[in-house]
Amino acid sequence: MKIPYFPGCTLKTTATNFEIPAIEVAKKLGIEMVELDRWNCCGVVSYLVSDDLMKHMAPVRNFIRVQEMNAAGIVENENRMVTLCSMCYNTLSLSNKRMQKNPDDLQKINDFMHREEIKYDGNVEVVHLLSIIRDLGWEAVTKQVKKPLKDLKVAPYYGCMLLRPKDVGIDDAEDPKILEELVSTLGAEAIDWDSGSRCCGSYHTVNNKDIVVNLSKGIIEDARKNGADVIITSCPLCAFNLDNRQQDIKEKDQEFETMPIVYFSQLMGVAFDIKKEKLGWESNHISPDILF
Repeated sequence: MKIPYFPGCTLKTTATNFEIPAIEVAKKLGIEMVELDRWNCCGVVSYLVSDDLMKHMAPVRNFIRVQEMNAAGIVENENRMVTLCSMCYNTLSLSNKRMQKNPDDLQKINDFMHREEIKYDGNVEVVHLLSIIRDLGWEAVTKQVKKPLKDLKVAPYYGCMLLRPKDVGIDDAEDPKILEELVSTLGAEAIDWDSGSRCCGSYHTVNNKDIVVNLSKGIIEDARKNGADVIITSCPLCAFNLDNRQQDIKEKDQEFETMPIVYFSQLMGVAFDIKKEKLGWESNHISPDILF
């Protein structure tokens, strides 16, 4: 399976420990994620006001790249575009929904991008790697597990962007199961906890760090209280707030007990017995080495 892949900015900079193992585990599952040529930033956040049409140019330009890959034969009849970052997924999905539902908006965007050789036809589907894996079937994952993660208790952390709003969420926002099912397939135990879709504070980490410190502390302590050894996520910003900000939490509360925060792709990489140098542990602030 060859599928166009949108990496986004963070996975090429501070979250290479997310991307590299994801590419490796995808290969094990027969998925080749073919990076878009000349991709650009997704725009980071989907705007909620109606008068924001120009903000959708960046996502649409990436959808055109998918069409170009099909036209060039790099992929064959594959209109799906896979991404990893929760925020990129959310932003791209919402923009795409708007283009598909509003032909006048799509026409205006295409008119503004008159230098593009082709126009966006609205037929690209934005998908998350987790959804593709689920569609393959958990049995396919089980076949690749070489080191079952026995006795490991995992807190599946969705955050905000994977589940909301409903029309782009990859699972039921009130009762998601996809990460829990993945964890179980890898041989670990997914804990039952209350903070799996609680906000980490998002961009408040830039100008109001205390909000993020307090929110992240509460999330981590809830995971610890319910027996978790590690928290997994699919969002580089959530990973930063939950992982790197533990140093700030520790400065405020010396009794705070740290916890490793890892990407779901890293957890899969361990279970698939992918070489350690491909897992990117050195980029995790709280080292997961003691667990694996």
